[in-house]
Amino acid sequence: QVQLVESGGGLVQAGGSLRLSCAASGRTFTNYNFGWFRQAPGKEREFVTTISRSGGITSYGDSVKGRFTVSRDNAKNTVFLQMNSLKPEDTAVYYCAAAILPRRTRPEDYAYWGQGTQVTVSS
Repeated sequence: QVQLVESGGGLVQAGGSLRLSCAASGRTFTNYNFGWFRQAPGKEREFVTTISRSGGITSYGDSVKGRFTVSRDNAKNTVFLQMNSLKPEDTAVYYCAAAILPRRTRPEDYAYWGQGTQVTVSS
């Protein structure tokens, strides 16, 4: 089992920035690739980004490319999502998830999930 706890969400004005954190505990952190997803009310869960076990390989959804950056600190068992130039359409609950296989973009490929953190971007 891997336990994931997200933090760092909140209310921000359009154009602002937030940094989300995902603290992991349980099994060996470096065994897992991590992803961030988001879900707005009435919408399906959307892929945001994924990062490999070493942190050397990342990929992003088209809607966040150039604005969001994923990173991980393997010494602290934490994954980060730096979100810049936020837009109202980025408003959603953001989830951190862990997967064995790399570069997964579908929610069903992730075995472990956090409880989510709300991000609200006002116009």
